Amino acid sequence: MIIPSIDLMDGQAVQLVQGRRKVLEAGDPRPIAERFARVGEVAVVDLDAALGRGSNTAVIEELCRLAPCRVGGGIRDRDAALAWLDRGAEKVVLGTAAVPEVLEALPRDRVVAALDAWEGEIVVKGWTERTGRTVLDGMRELRGLAGGFLVTFVEGEGREAGFPRDRIEALAQAAGPSRLTVAGGITTADEIAWLDRAGADAQVGMALYRGNLDLAEAFTAPLRSERPDGLWPTIVTDDRGAALGLVWSSLESVRAAIDEGRGVYHSRSRGLWRKGATSGAAQQLLRIVPDCDRDALRFTVVQSGEGFCHTGDWSCFGPSTGLRKLERTVRSRRTAPVAGSLTTRALADDSFLRGKLVEEAGELGEAFEGADRVVEEAADLIYFLTVALERAGVTMADVERELDRRALRVKRRVASEPKGVRRE
Repeated sequence: MIIPSIDLMDGQAVQLVQGRRKVLEAGDPRPIAERFARVGEVAVVDLDAALGRGSNTAVIEELCRLAPCRVGGGIRDRDAALAWLDRGAEKVVLGTAAVPEVLEALPRDRVVAALDAWEGEIVVKGWTERTGRTVLDGMRELRGLAGGFLVTFVEGEGREAGFPRDRIEALAQAAGPSRLTVAGGITTADEIAWLDRAGADAQVGMALYRGNLDLAEAFTAPLRSERPDGLWPTIVTDDRGAALGLVWSSLESVRAAIDEGRGVYHSRSRGLWRKGATSGAAQQLLRIVPDCDRDALRFTVVQSGEGFCHTGDWSCFGPSTGLRKLERTVRSRRTAPVAGSLTTRALADDSFLRGKLVEEAGELGEAFEGADRVVEEAADLIYFLTVALERAGVTMADVERELDRRALRVKRRVASEPKGVRRE
């Protein structure tokens, strides 16, 4: 699959040729990251940190909230790697710091070891110094210590002139169970499909920025279809992972979805189908993910309106339930208040809502004598919590994303006593 790349200098997205000559300035990286995130992980490289002339830390922290980022550039020791993992990086990419004593102290599945090669020989110090060691030597030394390897063919970096296909098989074998990512010279969708079949991902920058490679074509290149019309079955889920329905996608619909950031599909009777264009039940696209066999897709969306199904239900499998149903009910009370409703009062009365949150939290804290009571008190607290979220204009999905971000932290919080609690 494709790993789109964002290289940063002075807070702006740029592209260099062979790491030396700047040939393209793409501007603010934030909208670029939002678009790239629709197809998966994004490689973010801090060129200023790599060159030892500053950093883009604040910008990259923002990008990590917009997209699942693998962050590299200037990460030279264990502490720096841990700091980025705690800031929300999905993965860290280590170059010269990718040595056994550092890798052994990091979570293996969240580390990519980067090896830059000139005609098969590892080069360092901004690609200016040869080491006399081959990339295969370096991969064998680090095998089992990193969850992935990034091999950059420096001679092709930024030149859009292709890559040495004859070396990929040996590299994929040397990577073992770790996923191989290849960078440098990749320009076409066919090359990305070929790499995927060979067991490697393609990290691409220049060809995307210059418009020589279409992001949708690059993303769909590894996909296959057994249908004569080439369509891919597509599961649509809401932002909390619940299935909304089954639709179909084509290259044209995927391209429109990525470019517009919305749910766009292929209707076998109408062609391009922009969900909600007439009904108002539009969708904000968060991410498209292929399945393991590359023959189906999953769209994750923020669903608006009454729901996905033409019947008016939340999904084609029936109405919403559980927390989603509660969330929608609370929202309906905000848009259409009901006299005498507890929800309406809680939405309108700050002091009342504050008191109920404290009261219900206290009751849950005391509910240890039976499972049934714990469930009942938790339900009471979650109800008022949902009201508080609606008042703030946020959702349970926002809370879940925050929990996911916290789960990325490697350094754990130290347990402390609750406020007002004394231990004798």
